[in-house]
Amino acid sequence: MNFQTNEQLSKMKLHAMKLEYKRQQELPAMADLDFDERFSMIVNAQYNARNNAKVQRLIKAAGLREPTAYLANIDYDTARKLKRTDVARLSDCEWISNGANLIITGATGVGKTYLLSAFGREACMKGLSVKSYRVPRLLTNLSIGRGDGSYNKLMQDMIKPALLILDDFGLKQLDLAATQDLLEVVEERHHAKRSIAISAQLPVKEWPSIFKDRTIADAILDRLVRNAYRFDLKGPSRRPTVEHQPPADDSK
Repeated sequence: MNFQTNEQLSKMKLHAMKLEYKRQQELPAMADLDFDERFSMIVNAQYNARNNAKVQRLIKAAGLREPTAYLANIDYDTARKLKRTDVARLSDCEWISNGANLIITGATGVGKTYLLSAFGREACMKGLSVKSYRVPRLLTNLSIGRGDGSYNKLMQDMIKPALLILDDFGLKQLDLAATQDLLEVVEERHHAKRSIAISAQLPVKEWPSIFKDRTIADAILDRLVRNAYRFDLKGPSRRPTVEHQPPADDSK
């Protein structure tokens, strides 16, 4: 590659094309390929590099609680009552494109967050925007936002992505202000046909008890539950047990 071409590729930020061309020059066997084959490989290298960079940006922006979670690494131990076929049916993320929701329930430690994060990562791999929040922290930030001017931006951040992940929902009863905030988000996303993936320890039938205002609760749950796929995880906690050793006796 002559110096001028090398500089032009650098200025156009086509670094993957430049590297692939250099690689081909260093492999004698490449001389046996025709121009179209070699040029296709060069273009494909640049395309893959840009696509991979986009995916990494989406994953970083998503704020997944377990960013390395993969659907391929899910444990289908029979005690979990999690079917491989059910996960596979949702792995193409068409449910997100169609504006459906996802509800994952189960006791603490059974892997709800991992499964949410795995679906979130898969969505990013498909080029879809994702944003993830822990509900208790989110509600605190919304409350603070009313005073410091960040409320509207935070609400917009929850409305815009293709998939909104709400983890640890229902750990405590929501007051009227928090209930109204949640209604606004759910209503806006429902109207725009954008998906919500949500996890909770409580089974869905007990969710009305989370809200102080039952009328608003009915409106929220109708939009969340009616068009949702559900996983109810079972089994023992999957969190590692930490064994605490007694302190050493330095007097001996």
